[in-house]
Amino acid sequence: MKSDNAPLVILGINGVYHESSAAIVIDGKTQFAIEEERLNRVKHAKPAGLDNPHVLPHNAIAQCLKFADITLQEVDIIAFSFNPAKRLAKHRNLVEPSEPGSWGTATAERAYFEKLMTVPRQLAEQGFAGQFMWVDHEMAHAASAFYPSPYEQSAIISIDGIGEFESASIGYAQGNNIQFTHHIDYPNSIGFLWEKMAKYLGFSEYDACKVMSVGSFGDSARYKSQMQTLLYPEGFGFAVDADKLCFRLEDYSQLEVLFNVAQRDMHDPLLPVHHDIAAALQSVTSDILLHLAQSAHELTGSNNLCMAGGVALNCVANTRLFEDGPFENLYIQPAANDAGTALGAALWAYHSVLQPNTRVAQPEHTYLGARFSDEEILAVLDNAEVSYTKHDNLAEQVAPLLAQGKVVGWFQDAMEFGPRALGNRSLLADPRDPEMVKRLNRLVKHREDHRPFCPSVLTEYADQWFDIKKVAEASRYMLMAYPANSQLKDQIPAVVHVDGTSRIQRVDKVSNAKYHALISEFNRLTGVPMLLNTSFNDREPIVCTPQNAVNTLMRTKIDYLAIGSYLVVSESKAREADVTAAQSVEI
Repeated sequence: MKSDNAPLVILGINGVYHESSAAIVIDGKTQFAIEEERLNRVKHAKPAGLDNPHVLPHNAIAQCLKFADITLQEVDIIAFSFNPAKRLAKHRNLVEPSEPGSWGTATAERAYFEKLMTVPRQLAEQGFAGQFMWVDHEMAHAASAFYPSPYEQSAIISIDGIGEFESASIGYAQGNNIQFTHHIDYPNSIGFLWEKMAKYLGFSEYDACKVMSVGSFGDSARYKSQMQTLLYPEGFGFAVDADKLCFRLEDYSQLEVLFNVAQRDMHDPLLPVHHDIAAALQSVTSDILLHLAQSAHELTGSNNLCMAGGVALNCVANTRLFEDGPFENLYIQPAANDAGTALGAALWAYHSVLQPNTRVAQPEHTYLGARFSDEEILAVLDNAEVSYTKHDNLAEQVAPLLAQGKVVGWFQDAMEFGPRALGNRSLLADPRDPEMVKRLNRLVKHREDHRPFCPSVLTEYADQWFDIKKVAEASRYMLMAYPANSQLKDQIPAVVHVDGTSRIQRVDKVSNAKYHALISEFNRLTGVPMLLNTSFNDREPIVCTPQNAVNTLMRTKIDYLAIGSYLVVSESKAREADVTAAQSVEI
């Protein structure tokens, strides 16, 4: 039996659709959070399927327990970021075109519900004996945004594809309490609109980032009027033309008629017409999110805004709604996608259900994942038989390599929670090199050339290099896009996109001292206070462990790996060094 002064342990779990994850909160404070994909090495952890909502993120749960040095029996509360009964009640009588036996049909929804209802039993069979609670999906998003924010009170926008039935919600939070004031229900969904349009444009439903990138090349005016028939403001919220979109059918015929463009096959080339359709989608989305922000301000009266949900990862729309909108401050949960709901569910369980007297302060960063000691790293390096040296100050070693055009994997401390690499599991390069984008896309990332790269910039220099009208907390997490300074952008061509903007990460000493020191050293050498930063991966989830990092180093064209206290040279670079040394001996 637990003693009266034992800490209260809450485990949050997301596992229904995709981005499966787990987070652990002890006495109200976030201790650890991680996505399952980083551990099982499957992108998004699993597909969002009717047959697998009950499949739990076992690896992520195990890592949470390992970090806290406890067993599942010692967890007091498990908060699961979904309410199966709510989904079933909302969908059982829903009439819309659907594939037989698929999403939205009575038989499929009942089977989905029954699978989810096995989750508490699964956990009990593994030793859990505490309190289990279902947490509404939109509330978990909202809690993930508000409780880690620096605001005592705030308006909240939660916006994604679908929760149980809502696709977006506007709320107000103060102290420990969160209340929703307005909901937008399925089928009115911006998240689903982007998934449908991504597939119409020849990508997968997970490729919103590619659609954003393609849209940067386009002319939004060409198809904006057509796009406005698909997505338009309605009251405090928005609506979509569900008849044209046919969300639950693989039918694109009405989109083909609307745009007079056939659905693109993934193997076909991207044409200007595809750029223009994507640009119109982005423009209308930005308009609607600005409308939502204005609605949230009118409904709540707050000058602060917190956001979460997959749509909140749209950095172009975020900048528009903030800089042209009524709010003075903006915080977006770095893990705004469904992964963040594990954290939100746990925080909601503590603050709203247990109702402590005061709100517990949360970490002012998102470095919440796995970390490894030098001893653990060294064991992997020795087993891999790679060439490495140990250094007390890696920044002084790595900055000159970056200035010489080398690509470096930077693996330090705790992993980021969320989809953006923010300087602890990053690939770094020189932003001054105009050829670096092609080099990284073709030789390291193995992806399309239209995909941009982002700068990590010292926060004290950010407003000199980028046109920032209002400083947002969200810009610390690559969630805002700003125009590059017209007089300086030619110095950093590798991190300025075709539309003249950059999705920046402001880096400060407090949240990441090592990364700040590295960029500062690069600035001392070059006069440029930023680095090109992209996720440390190659068509796989971001590397998590030292072994993942070494594997990626050895199969790509990365030049060096800076991991813990060690600088590892790639095999190709080691061979070059051996040849150079041999030639010098011959001379």
